Amino acid sequence: MSRLRVAVALSTITVTGVAAAVLSMTSASAAACAKAWDSSSVYWGGSSVSYDGHNYRAKWWTQNENPVDNPTGVWENQGTCGGSSSSGSSGTSTGGSCSAAAWVAGKEYKTGDVVSYTNGKLYKASHDNPGYDPTISTWYWDPYACGSTSAPSDTAPPASSTGFVVSQAQFEQMFPNRNSFYTYSGLVKALSAYPAFANTGSDTVKKQEAAAFLANIDHETGGLVHIVEQNTANYPHYCDSGQSYGCPAGQAAYYGRGPIQLSWNYNYKAAGDALGIDLLNNPSLVQTDASVAWKTGIWYWMTRTGPGTMTGHQAMVNGSGFGETIRSINGSLECNGGNPAQVQSRVQAYERFAKVLGVSPGSNLSC
Repeated sequence: MSRLRVAVALSTITVTGVAAAVLSMTSASAAACAKAWDSSSVYWGGSSVSYDGHNYRAKWWTQNENPVDNPTGVWENQGTCGGSSSSGSSGTSTGGSCSAAAWVAGKEYKTGDVVSYTNGKLYKASHDNPGYDPTISTWYWDPYACGSTSAPSDTAPPASSTGFVVSQAQFEQMFPNRNSFYTYSGLVKALSAYPAFANTGSDTVKKQEAAAFLANIDHETGGLVHIVEQNTANYPHYCDSGQSYGCPAGQAAYYGRGPIQLSWNYNYKAAGDALGIDLLNNPSLVQTDASVAWKTGIWYWMTRTGPGTMTGHQAMVNGSGFGETIRSINGSLECNGGNPAQVQSRVQAYERFAKVLGVSPGSNLSC
């Protein structure tokens, strides 16, 4: 997303008499201060606050993290402010225009453009795009908060209210270099497809399952960096023409996408049927809609045994251990000495994520 540039510090101006004049002009033209930051208030992505003479904007949900200490980088410094504080309740975005031109399908949009959609909401382009639908192509568009006391529809609430054992702060800690496509809000939205995911058994088991799932997708996507399979030479190979439904989206349309790198026409068909989404005809949704992408990953985890004997979910809730989740994903390609370095990479990620969640990784880590 585009970021506002911070003005050059006044301390760099050293000519006698000039600094005072510049300071006076800057103070007179400084933006009005937003409502003062409050440690007990919940702030959503897009919320504005003032603190120590500066305005700050939140990049995601936060509470009790002041803009100066800012350990997770949630606050963006918007520059100095002066004058009376903006009106509005805590956690409300106070900047920006509340009107925008209507979104037009097929029109070229640049990063930072704001549009109004048919649902009455505003969206801001997070990447250049040729008129993709803001409610479908959520990698290209972010909900834009403007004078609303409620959170944008794509902004995830804290873990305590979602029921998910991984908070947004923990997610950000696990994937510091992730592609912005893989949103925490998309993951939280996807949980509704399989309510038992990371929600079965004791709190320890729930956290272990979440850590195991995230560790495997960390390995599959290089730390949630890759949205699509990098070896384009493989693309035409994922069409099994022997299936009665064939490959209606094209011979080379079913390459790996999303956190689990979903591939093959029959997997797109099965995942789409299970999720109520026509992925056979619209496989690109897995790389343009964060929630759909996460749902396909959770679908595989919850329903597919792969080359193993149980699903990843079953392996974690019945005590078989993390090693069995690796077998369910890649079987003999990695397990039983197939590729011990790859196995170790997954195990290390799992141990790291378990530590973030404050839980023991358990036993049977390898395969």
